[in-house]
Amino acid sequence: MMSLLEGRVAIVTGAARGIGEAIVSKFAEAGATVAFTYVSDSSREKASGLETKFNKDGVKVKGFQTNASDFAACEIFVTEVIKLFGKIDICVNNAGISKDNLLLRMTPDQWDEVMNVNLKSVFNMTKHVIKPMMKAKTGSIINMSSIIGETGNAGQSSYAASKAGIIGFTKSIAKELGSRNIRSNAIAPGFVETDMTSYLKDGEAADKYKTSIPLGRFATAEDIANVALFLASDMSSYITGQTISACGGLNI
Repeated sequence: MMSLLEGRVAIVTGAARGIGEAIVSKFAEAGATVAFTYVSDSSREKASGLETKFNKDGVKVKGFQTNASDFAACEIFVTEVIKLFGKIDICVNNAGISKDNLLLRMTPDQWDEVMNVNLKSVFNMTKHVIKPMMKAKTGSIINMSSIIGETGNAGQSSYAASKAGIIGFTKSIAKELGSRNIRSNAIAPGFVETDMTSYLKDGEAADKYKTSIPLGRFATAEDIANVALFLASDMSSYITGQTISACGGLNI
């Protein structure tokens, strides 16, 4: 696996924990240099831990405290990455939140926050990385959607809408940039064992959800990172505009 991303430079947003952290680790282990983002001060220690883990023989992983939902901040971040590492080959738009509520009770601020973090961040980062990718005539853009973006779910209209929007965006960018050898794909995870879903880990609720999954278990963050590695590498060189549902068969 070490050679799969050897010499590549990757960006991963929202990556101090969970799926993002697993993707950073997986990419670094495959030989990539990885720049990742995080927002909160509380994530700084975990970000430093990731750097320490992989930077024993020079800088291979570097964290940036920046907000992917801020257009200007994304431009500064991308410029800094190119200044430090010379190029950007892979962009994983992973930053995401949920503010679940029934539509009847949802406030405009709750809706806007989910859209800004989940969907606008994908526009912001992709807008800035495609310029160096077009110049190099190569690139892989990987957007983190969700099975909820394909199926919908009561109480998650904002989350579902943002994740469905990512799928439409992914397909459109694939058509726009395919002639430049830039690929754009999405991953739609089902239930994943992360901090965000820790309340579902054990008990009756967990058992109920697991019985609806043909593979009978929740995904690990590494399961999703493996899909990202495939889409980032040359193994998927003829795949673009697709959404891979990594959901254990939940959407069959």
